[in-house]
Amino acid sequence: MRQKPIYVEIEMNSDLDTLWEYTQNPSLHKEWDLRFSNITYLDRQPCEEQKFLYETRIGFGLKVSGTGETVGVFDKCSAERSSSLAFGSDHPLSLIRHGSGYWRYIQRENGKMTFLTQYQYKTAYGLPGMWIDRLLFRPLLGWATAWSFDALRLWIEQNKHPKHFIRSAVVYVFMCLFFSLFWFNQGFTDVETSILAGTAEIGLAILWLIPLKRKWLIHGVQACIFALFACLGSEMLIWVLLSVCSAASGALSLQLPSAMRTNRKRKK
Repeated sequence: MRQKPIYVEIEMNSDLDTLWEYTQNPSLHKEWDLRFSNITYLDRQPCEEQKFLYETRIGFGLKVSGTGETVGVFDKCSAERSSSLAFGSDHPLSLIRHGSGYWRYIQRENGKMTFLTQYQYKTAYGLPGMWIDRLLFRPLLGWATAWSFDALRLWIEQNKHPKHFIRSAVVYVFMCLFFSLFWFNQGFTDVETSILAGTAEIGLAILWLIPLKRKWLIHGVQACIFALFACLGSEMLIWVLLSVCSAASGALSLQLPSAMRTNRKRKK
């Protein structure tokens, strides 16, 4: 049951030195990377690889810790740099026992930067750990890596701190859950009188729970539906408010980082 390595690639407007600083400086790295709550570099001797400690908060006051070592390789005259990484943890809550990976930085002729990572790891707890990793942990870790890369892109390109995006993303998730529950309620209520209408509303409710690349289209269509209900039915104020909320959350979605703006497959 061998799993493929996690691979994420993104293109951004940046110069090589700036991107290197945002990713190699631990105080900056922990600000944009969802995978880490804290990164502490340990003292080292000249010519030694850089060792570090990392922590990840998983909620309810719990955190997972581990150790790693990294080395950056670059030539100031080259348009490419790379950084290799080895990591591991013996923490009882850690599903990862040990792993390794790398970052690559490629300066393109058009002035853009390609930033990519690939990493692989071994899991703890035998077969149960492998299945948990396959079905839940690895997809979530890959998504967190991709989301973080886009958050880094927006930080560098637009100078918007990732903490701003995290707060906005929480608001957006709750808006999607609200619209999903709204349409589920409408669907189960209307299915008794019209199977077609009820099924369509339940289908729309499910769409709100799926991460889609152009979800702003659903916001726009829904805003128009609510506006139509406001024109044709009673409780006009409620429908107008729902239409405005749908349009506003759609605009918010366009400003948030998205894992779908990254490439998750290595180019051949």
